[in-house]
Amino acid sequence: MNPIRSRSARAIVIAAAAGSLALTGCSSNDSGKDAKDQSKSKQDAASQSKPVVYGDAGASAGPAAEVPGAKPGGTINIYTQSDLSHMDPGQIYVSDAGQFANLVHRKLTNYQEDDKGNLTVVGDIATDAGKSSNDGKTWTYTLKDGIKDEDGNAITSADVRHTIERQYSKVIFDGPSFVQTWLSGSDYRKALPDGPYKGKHLPDSVLSTPDAKTVVFNFDKPRPDLPQALSMAGYAIVPEKADTKEKYDKAPKSLGPYKIAEHKPGKSLKLVKNTNWDAKTDAVRHQYVDGYDFTTTIDQPSQTKRLIADQGEAKNAMQFTDSVDPAQTSTVIGDAAVNKRTIKGYQPYVWQMSFNLDRLKDKKVRDAITYAIPNQSMIQADGGKYGGELAGGLFAPTLPGFDASYDPFGKLKKPNGDPAKAKALLKEAGVAEGTKLTYAYSNTPRGQKQMVIIKDALAKIGFDVQAKEIDRATFYEQIGKIDNGFDLYMTGWGQDWASQSTVVTPVYDGTLVADGQPNYSHINDPQVNKLIEEALVLEPEAAAKKWEEAHKRIVEEINPAAPVYYSKQLQLFGSNIGGARYSTNSSYIDINRLYLIQP
Repeated sequence: MNPIRSRSARAIVIAAAAGSLALTGCSSNDSGKDAKDQSKSKQDAASQSKPVVYGDAGASAGPAAEVPGAKPGGTINIYTQSDLSHMDPGQIYVSDAGQFANLVHRKLTNYQEDDKGNLTVVGDIATDAGKSSNDGKTWTYTLKDGIKDEDGNAITSADVRHTIERQYSKVIFDGPSFVQTWLSGSDYRKALPDGPYKGKHLPDSVLSTPDAKTVVFNFDKPRPDLPQALSMAGYAIVPEKADTKEKYDKAPKSLGPYKIAEHKPGKSLKLVKNTNWDAKTDAVRHQYVDGYDFTTTIDQPSQTKRLIADQGEAKNAMQFTDSVDPAQTSTVIGDAAVNKRTIKGYQPYVWQMSFNLDRLKDKKVRDAITYAIPNQSMIQADGGKYGGELAGGLFAPTLPGFDASYDPFGKLKKPNGDPAKAKALLKEAGVAEGTKLTYAYSNTPRGQKQMVIIKDALAKIGFDVQAKEIDRATFYEQIGKIDNGFDLYMTGWGQDWASQSTVVTPVYDGTLVADGQPNYSHINDPQVNKLIEEALVLEPEAAAKKWEEAHKRIVEEINPAAPVYYSKQLQLFGSNIGGARYSTNSSYIDINRLYLIQP
């Protein structure tokens, strides 16, 4: 998210992210001559694309399996560069807020992850992953006993209904829209424009709560992915009595193991134990440490230096959604003791240069910019082979059926661009030397470094680039406005779960062009829209062919976003942090199982 947006963040997942892997200097990052190459490969990514399993009541029952060697007590220090983008679940679609949500919020379903990265969707506040009937069009959820918010109020089906219905209101503008769209169509806001705030509700034929423990979703088509959609942070429960509308983003109520004790915007955030969370109801989370202290003012180089040194309070500290500073990657990888305190993994994100099609209407111009982008320089600036890998398309290697040979813009042969071809295309398009382009970027080290590279590359083919800086916390909100005033902007997007549908639908579906939606290019192509509609009702194997057909049309015939690189993760933590591992689900340190070795 916006830290990269994605499946767990905007992500998602979209995500996700303006700054979650922020940059500094453009070092070669070959990790030193003596350091063994331990960067993750596309083969590693393929192992992350396995389909999930839906868990029954037994798999969904708490408590979560104990982490070997775990001890109670102590406070973990979190290092991050800025405030969270959101804390209201309905607004969460980015990676930093998604990690926060794992600690504070609960949903109908959640992901349970084993030591091999295999994922099972289990009931979170529900008794299981959901019961399907009516040929997959109806899903029924029963709530567990003993689910309460931080004030001790029991959570009922009315709170679940309220959570879904508030997504229809204008109060919510930055979260996922899968469930709302499936229930009420792409113009879902018209079905309940004020959400539940004026006493109106969706009809029982769409969403019903026959009793305090039961929630029933009714769709017009089979929705086999509903358990995965409901596991997104954006659908975490907002208790009806506690909902303060817009103000909820500043002080949400917890259902999870931790709650907010103190928040100093722009400075710090303190989480402490939620005494009304019951481990017996939770099959995923733990409450080993007493709390988490976030410092939201530590830039990426400083985070890395402190954690390399591993002194004092840094021993109990970790990076949240930031990565190792690219300029210090070789130091981290080259020192065995430091390297031992890292997690590495292939993220689901594709960094792409998104074009505003309302302003850059000529495909030749978009293609010219795509050819001009020096992809390899962008990767080198973000950690080299530990930060990413050159992208040929908009589907990440973590998706099923990934084609590593797909490279329509010839980036494998010319990884630092083809300025001559770009100039020729601009000449054909009749673009004059010195034409202005407005490029929006996030005010993070990574965003700033990307801006310098892009500005230089586009200047070489004749553009006068006007760079517009945007605060990291509001970056995706600003570029997510239809009338945003920008020609192009770098975005990161990752799948919300292991399906091409969660990339193509939210980002390239023309029926979802609206403020707050992740269709950042405003693409609205009838053929792509038709392929999406057809793919969504097919079985996975047949659907995959439709998604690939849509992908190729998007990349080759429309080009709303130039693929730049596939993202990798390298995170560092202190020597007192126990239980740390890479999470296939979040693509960061698995926040659900941490403890302190010496609390």
